[in-house]
Amino acid sequence: MELDHIAVAGALLQQATDHVTRSLGQTPQPGGEHAVFHTHNTLLGLEDGLYLEAIAVNPDAPVPDRPRWFDLDRFAGQPRLTNWICRCEDLEATLAALPAGFGAPVSLQRGDLRWRMAVPASGILPFDNCAPALMQWEGGNHPAARLAPSGCRLERLTVTHPDATALADMLAPVLTDGRLVFAAGPAGLTAAFDTASGARILA
Repeated sequence: MELDHIAVAGALLQQATDHVTRSLGQTPQPGGEHAVFHTHNTLLGLEDGLYLEAIAVNPDAPVPDRPRWFDLDRFAGQPRLTNWICRCEDLEATLAALPAGFGAPVSLQRGDLRWRMAVPASGILPFDNCAPALMQWEGGNHPAARLAPSGCRLERLTVTHPDATALADMLAPVLTDGRLVFAAGPAGLTAAFDTASGARILA
């Protein structure tokens, strides 16, 4: 497993996009619509092969026949950093190595991008959505390779949860990343960035 991207959710896509722009001083590029879950996004290229996704329910799309990913059906309040997503080479093997709750693989496509993501039937990830979403890219295409450089580098991703130690222990056998910090406290995510205009925080 390795960190692939992070996600900022909003009640509306423009709100999520504006939150990224205010926080990092860079405006995400247009993305597109996701079939199956009927969400849409904008994207910001980050350093080190990462990217950031601003995402929201698409109000003009049909209501899906299952709960949306990232627990977006229950989203409320101000736009914020809500999820982190890790890719793996063998999604089934990674899921087998972790406790139940991360979901079952769902095949997805946006344009020429193809991937499978493990999505819980409820849409809610373990540890109050503080556990990473798991995915496997299919084919050689990856969003980060086609996004304009933003000059934003992720320095630290802090995952806060009352049971942060248990979450860290669960992930330790399959994930090693010096940028990850697990801290006890109310459930949430905070990301620290180095940007062209200095240090920035996204929460």
